[in-house]
Amino acid sequence: METGLGSDPPTFDKNRVLDVKPLRCISPISSFPPFGSQVSHPAPPQPPPNPTGFSQFSQFYQPFFNPSIPQYPVHTPAKPDLPKKNPKTPSSTTNEQGNSTNSSIPIIDSTGASNGGKQRSTSITRPTKRVKISEEVRLSSQEGDSVSVGNVLMKFDALRRRLAQVEGEINKRPDLTAGSIMMAKGLRTNMRKRVGVVNGIEVGDIFYFRIELCLVGLHAQSMAGIDYMVLKFDQGEEPVALSVVSSGGYEDDVGDGNVLIYSGQGGKDEGDQKLERGNLALEKSLHRASEVRVIRGVKDVANPTGKVYMYDGLYKIQKSWTEKTKTGAGVFKFKMVRMPGQPEAFTIWKSIQSWREDINSRPGLILQDITAGAEKVPVPLVNEIDIGDGRPAPFLYHTGLKYLKPVNPLIGCQCQGGKCLPSSNCSCILANGGDPPYANGILAIQKSLIHECGPSCSCYPNCKNQVSQNGPKVRLEVFMTKNKGWGLCSWDPIRAGTFICEYAGEVIDKDDRGGAHVDDDYIFNATHLGDYSNEWNYVPELIGEEKPVDLNEAFKPALPMMISAKKMGNVARFMNHGCSPNVFWQLVLRGQNKDSFPHIMFYAFKHIPPMTELTYDYVESGRMKQCFCGSANCRSFFG
Repeated sequence: METGLGSDPPTFDKNRVLDVKPLRCISPISSFPPFGSQVSHPAPPQPPPNPTGFSQFSQFYQPFFNPSIPQYPVHTPAKPDLPKKNPKTPSSTTNEQGNSTNSSIPIIDSTGASNGGKQRSTSITRPTKRVKISEEVRLSSQEGDSVSVGNVLMKFDALRRRLAQVEGEINKRPDLTAGSIMMAKGLRTNMRKRVGVVNGIEVGDIFYFRIELCLVGLHAQSMAGIDYMVLKFDQGEEPVALSVVSSGGYEDDVGDGNVLIYSGQGGKDEGDQKLERGNLALEKSLHRASEVRVIRGVKDVANPTGKVYMYDGLYKIQKSWTEKTKTGAGVFKFKMVRMPGQPEAFTIWKSIQSWREDINSRPGLILQDITAGAEKVPVPLVNEIDIGDGRPAPFLYHTGLKYLKPVNPLIGCQCQGGKCLPSSNCSCILANGGDPPYANGILAIQKSLIHECGPSCSCYPNCKNQVSQNGPKVRLEVFMTKNKGWGLCSWDPIRAGTFICEYAGEVIDKDDRGGAHVDDDYIFNATHLGDYSNEWNYVPELIGEEKPVDLNEAFKPALPMMISAKKMGNVARFMNHGCSPNVFWQLVLRGQNKDSFPHIMFYAFKHIPPMTELTYDYVESGRMKQCFCGSANCRSFFG
């Protein structure tokens, strides 16, 4: 909350809480780095119809590569020269079965004709100009990598957020609309079906929509829980399971986190399940001891009616049987056991659940709440490494900005009842270009400056356009890293665009502390704003919009602004540098007076799995420091 001079938010003296320098003098940046032979087979039985726009996946082993769509290179932040269109598909194929001991399972190149999904029209009513889709935003590849997977997911979620932002209540499923557009435009990767690992996808990666699994080639079925394909063996053709999605349709026993009792598909209202299609593929995979990818659907703590889909790695089917349900229908059961040597994924979720029930069961717990009640959600302090004395030096916990000089008053809107919408001519919404900055509480577009409704607005404090003013909603944790001092992570999965926290502390002028080169490793230097990147934002051409000109307009505060969190601050002071960050910062102004000080707010750059360290790019700090982020793109030094 903006309180002005002399009425700051309450402070909390943390005599037992510490302050280990996390290797930085902060000067942020807002741009981001960003199997066999082909076979022919008879037509399979037709499954139930899929939603509009997903006809590519209407058959379980139908190839979902359309040769009529040209392939385009991946657009990376470095913007290299684009190669020519239609690059040749690599002729060599490699067996990507991971640690499989069964060499008889080939990987087949599933190419062929595809009926392709037609683009589903959007409901944007504002006048737009149709423009051609630029080549750099296209992506169509059978073999992906971490860059192409990241780009596809980023473009999809950006498009979904935009549709939710402008269509509001008109479109109840912007994810389906965005997925249909992405498929029709060739924005996808890993289109070649395969047994085993999928390029560019790590164990523990999370997804919020089933169509995301399709777009990156992890699970090609938009609705069915079993994905499989028919392969040719010496004895003939057989279906082999590729992946399953366990989303709670049946009461699956998850055991100790490394065992899944998976129920077959079909049945329910139709009577007994039949040993065909996906069920038959799982049975054949049992006898051939082939690997099956498992995606687990878990409850979304931020949305009680939603789910988060987590890739839990490779499993093998140990045995199968049938049993009767409460209604008397016969159901196939498959006991799937996780292969050893993989990173933890679902077991982390189970551990977090036990910590929620009893926080004292968290190993290495020092304090249950480092904020001493200042934040609505407790933030535990944990040290499992035990470096030094295991505690930080004292600092004053502060939830907002402390101004050392008077600030200009803010100008607010006159909306009543928190209904700040484009149709209401809200002055704060108009200051954002006519669209609300958030869609269902998620930041829709990154801009140089966004306007939230603040204390000077008539709608305050019950307005949806004040997302960042209500404190952190995710369950954060301050923890000791192995080689970077203290760090910040979250017990909760975090969706891209979710508000995480503010950078709190003392607002100082450059002359007050000697500029950006002072001996203060907790300075956030907002005097060098850098260039804003549109990599995180949607592609306007995909929905027939012109590229907004205001996205590239740099905003600079009226007064040189720096924030020091050395003596007072919040959890943001523990966030470390990363060369491949998963968090970005955004200037937020509470009201419409651009001569006032904006706030530094942090948002998720991408979907972030639980217990993943939260990092952002510091860049220029005036002093070079060695980087220990461990990223594949690590620059070795920052500053």
